[in-house]
Amino acid sequence: MAEFKYQVTETLGTLSETGNGWSKEINLVSWNDRAPVYDLRTWTADHERMGKGITMTKEEVVALRNILNSIDLGE
Repeated sequence: MAEFKYQVTETLGTLSETGNGWSKEINLVSWNDRAPVYDLRTWTADHERMGKGITMTKEEVVALRNILNSIDLGE
Protein backbone atom coordinates (compact mmCIF):
# COMPACT_ATOMS: atom_id res chain seq x y z
CA MET A 1 0.00 0.00 0.00
CA ALA A 2 1.40 3.39 -0.97
CA GLU A 3 2.12 5.87 1.78
CA PHE A 4 0.27 9.13 1.88
CA LYS A 5 0.77 12.34 3.81
CA TYR A 6 -1.84 14.49 5.42
CA GLN A 7 -1.94 17.59 7.56
CA VAL A 8 -4.97 18.94 9.39
CA THR A 9 -4.50 22.62 8.58
CA GLU A 10 -7.61 23.88 10.40
CA THR A 11 -10.14 22.27 12.72
CA LEU A 12 -13.54 23.74 11.89
CA GLY A 13 -15.76 21.82 14.30
CA THR A 14 -16.75 18.60 16.01
CA LEU A 15 -20.10 17.01 15.18
CA SER A 16 -20.04 14.23 17.77
CA GLU A 17 -17.77 12.30 20.10
CA THR A 18 -17.73 8.62 21.00
CA GLY A 19 -16.89 7.04 24.31
CA ASN A 20 -13.72 5.48 22.89
CA GLY A 21 -11.90 8.75 22.16
CA TRP A 22 -12.88 9.21 18.51
CA SER A 23 -14.77 12.23 17.22
CA LYS A 24 -16.52 13.07 13.97
CA GLU A 25 -15.02 16.34 12.73
CA ILE A 26 -15.05 18.73 9.82
CA ASN A 27 -11.58 20.05 9.08
CA LEU A 28 -9.46 21.51 6.35
CA VAL A 29 -6.94 18.80 5.42
CA SER A 30 -4.04 18.83 3.00
CA TRP A 31 -3.56 15.40 1.40
CA ASN A 32 -0.16 14.62 -0.16
CA ASP A 33 0.95 18.27 -0.04
CA ARG A 34 -2.04 19.44 -2.10
CA ALA A 35 -4.24 22.44 -1.32
CA PRO A 36 -6.46 21.83 1.72
CA VAL A 37 -9.98 20.52 1.14
CA TYR A 38 -12.97 20.24 3.46
CA ASP A 39 -12.89 16.85 5.13
CA LEU A 40 -15.56 15.07 7.19
CA ARG A 41 -14.50 11.91 9.04
CA THR A 42 -13.80 10.37 12.44
CA TRP A 43 -10.44 10.99 14.10
CA THR A 44 -8.63 10.05 17.27
CA ALA A 45 -7.95 13.00 19.58
CA ASP A 46 -4.34 13.27 18.38
CA HIS A 47 -5.29 13.03 14.67
CA GLU A 48 -2.91 10.06 14.30
CA ARG A 49 -5.65 7.65 13.19
CA MET A 50 -8.71 8.27 11.06
CA GLY A 51 -11.83 6.52 9.87
CA LYS A 52 -13.43 6.60 6.46
CA GLY A 53 -14.66 9.97 5.36
CA ILE A 54 -15.34 12.31 2.49
CA THR A 55 -13.56 15.33 1.09
CA MET A 56 -15.30 18.25 -0.57
CA THR A 57 -14.33 21.36 -2.46
CA LYS A 58 -15.63 24.75 -1.33
CA GLU A 59 -18.25 24.59 -4.08
CA GLU A 60 -19.45 21.19 -2.84
CA VAL A 61 -19.67 22.47 0.73
CA VAL A 62 -21.76 25.44 -0.45
CA ALA A 63 -24.07 23.07 -2.38
CA LEU A 64 -24.41 20.82 0.69
CA ARG A 65 -25.19 23.82 2.89
CA ASN A 66 -27.90 24.94 0.49
CA ILE A 67 -29.45 21.47 0.44
CA LEU A 68 -29.37 21.20 4.23
CA ASN A 69 -30.90 24.66 4.59
CA SER A 70 -33.82 23.57 2.38
CA ILE A 71 -34.63 20.44 4.43
CA ASP A 72 -37.42 20.62 7.02
CA LEU A 73 -35.96 18.73 9.97
CA GLY A 74 -39.19 19.03 11.95
CA GLU A 75 -37.56 20.55 15.03
